[in-house]
Amino acid sequence: MTLRFYDTASAEVRNFVPLVEGKASLYYCGATVQGMPHVGHIRSAIAFDQLTRWLQYRGLRVTVVRNVTDIDDKILAKSEASFAPDFSPEPGEVAGEEWWALAYRYEQEFLKAYDALGVSRPTYEPRATGHIPEMHALIQQLIDRGHAYPALDDSGDVYFDVRSWSKYGALTRQNIDDMQAAPDADPRGKKDPRDFALWKGSKAGEPATAGWASPWGTGRPGWHLECSAMVTKYLGIEFDIHGGGLDLRFPHHENELAQSQAAGHPFANFWMHNGMVTYEGEKMSKSIGNTVSPAEMLELAPPRVVRYYLGQAHYRSVLDYRPTSLQEAAAAVERIDGFIAKAAARSGDGAGSAGSPVAGPFGSSEEAVRTFSEAMDDDLNVPRALAALHETVRAGNTALAEGDDVSARDALNAVTTMTEVLGLNAVAGTDAGNSKEAAALEVLVQAQLEARAAARADKNWAASDAIRDTLNQAGVVVEDGPDGATWTLKRD
Repeated sequence: MTLRFYDTASAEVRNFVPLVEGKASLYYCGATVQGMPHVGHIRSAIAFDQLTRWLQYRGLRVTVVRNVTDIDDKILAKSEASFAPDFSPEPGEVAGEEWWALAYRYEQEFLKAYDALGVSRPTYEPRATGHIPEMHALIQQLIDRGHAYPALDDSGDVYFDVRSWSKYGALTRQNIDDMQAAPDADPRGKKDPRDFALWKGSKAGEPATAGWASPWGTGRPGWHLECSAMVTKYLGIEFDIHGGGLDLRFPHHENELAQSQAAGHPFANFWMHNGMVTYEGEKMSKSIGNTVSPAEMLELAPPRVVRYYLGQAHYRSVLDYRPTSLQEAAAAVERIDGFIAKAAARSGDGAGSAGSPVAGPFGSSEEAVRTFSEAMDDDLNVPRALAALHETVRAGNTALAEGDDVSARDALNAVTTMTEVLGLNAVAGTDAGNSKEAAALEVLVQAQLEARAAARADKNWAASDAIRDTLNQAGVVVEDGPDGATWTLKRD
């Protein structure tokens, strides 16, 4: 099946044909590092990580750029507030912190969250503050083409002239006269209230470190300009995919598209946007107290379970969080892990390496991988892909119960392929199979199981039960089968 993705700009699912054969270029919006990561940030990162992994599985060499917005009005405001005499830090905040230190500290928090949940590092992660010359060049291009102008009030601002670009509003299919004024700068120096800032002149009281010299006066870049300058720096003036959360379509991505194309850049071939996360059907909001952070989720469940939950819905759909969501995800992960552990243990007992694929509702495990692949090709349909994964797990368990080790191994290979594509094998701290701790645990548990088998052979049921109870107290679940006992770790 041909790769097909939904393109926000055309509002249709289109065939994906890379601009350069054998390669794919992806830019997705990273964090404005003004505070701790929230669940929407992480869901977006996981969605585009799944996309990256799938493109790689399909044989493409993928270049991924994810930006960091490390200069912004909100960052400056938070820093300024931290110096106030009555400042009372909330968790994660620091009193008397310079804006650049605050931004860097929160950037590290985002990286910790991404790493904990197995989000692959991008090919490059540029910071806005490192690309001021490129932004100056883009602004000058727009001025030269008649699409931008210095503010009329000598404030040092530079604005994009939305009336000069007839396609403004195309991404979100809006009429310019129906749009609200751009809130990113005082409108007194604008030709039209909807004109948005490309460059913001420094204001009295702002730290000198937050301003850069420019042909229009000392200042800092506008938010929308940053992404256009950074993506073209690394991926060129035309690239395959631009992604981000649904909330970024307007004004951020609309403005990015307008200023880039007005500068003569074809820009993104596809626009892909992931849906929001809600709490029992309502928008998450601190004001009503229904937010849940990635850190809170990781206190409630292991990283792999959290990743499974955040990545289980179709990327374009709303993901609804309920108090039972992580429990349900944990049960699903436990079913997968239980089969993998049992099949791997059986495989280590000398089962053959080839044979007929295991039968199941999708036919063979080979057919299940094909069904999985067709789902992922069809606009990254993860729910259908997960259905294929779980059907293969069920079929593999049936093969184990029937003593069909060859078919069980075939199912194990299929399940491993699927979980790797979904990033479920990449979560920090879960690659225990290669760790010294896991190897030591394997030796110790196997010794106990051998002692238990000897006790059972001697009909010493009390000793056998005592060993099983001790292992259970240590979190090791023992299951007896026709070929002996197998074990798995108890899930929280």
